[in-house]
Amino acid sequence: MSLATTETAVYQNKFRRRRLERFLGLVDEVLKTKRSCRVLDVGGGVSYWKGLEDLWSDRPLHITLVNLTAEQVPDSRFLSLAGDACSMPGFDNNAFDIVHSNSVLEHVGSFANKRRMADEIQRLAPRHFVQTPNFWFPIEPHFRTPAIHWLPEPLRVAAVMRRKLGFYPKAETRDQAYEILSDASLLDVRDMQSLFPNSAIEREKFYGFTKSLIAVRG
Repeated sequence: MSLATTETAVYQNKFRRRRLERFLGLVDEVLKTKRSCRVLDVGGGVSYWKGLEDLWSDRPLHITLVNLTAEQVPDSRFLSLAGDACSMPGFDNNAFDIVHSNSVLEHVGSFANKRRMADEIQRLAPRHFVQTPNFWFPIEPHFRTPAIHWLPEPLRVAAVMRRKLGFYPKAETRDQAYEILSDASLLDVRDMQSLFPNSAIEREKFYGFTKSLIAVRG
């Protein structure tokens, strides 16, 4: 299976499809009064949107992608820029109609950085849709391991030095272990309410557990 095929399969899973369908409800509100919708995807990539293209291709979207590195785009519907999710001074206030971000907020480091990212999202558009995994879901989504994120730090270090976990390779040194563990820090409902005080915090459920949290302002 090619990398492109694998990415398409990942992005077409039912949770991402449901999220995008919910996001497109916000898009449709914009399109009631505008001919096109300007979307900023913070931390997103072309493969996400191409993998779910069947859901949105009938809508006039212009999607600006901001990630650590720019990438080649397939057509004029996209613009890809290198940038920092926590600081995007190149964009004016309300430069976009909607900001979208999927599983990025947990990767920007300290809570202070998360607040900077949240503030930028709220500055750049009157609407947003920001998803992040829930800290209290029992399976950590990056390590694909039950309860590892609830363990004391010494036990987490030992776990990532023992074997490969989820998306991460086996750590060969303690420095590598701490680098891996610092890559993602999950948030709970109170964190999201603090970061997005004027938004509804929606709960994505899986067998009764809250799998993800989504800050929505429409």
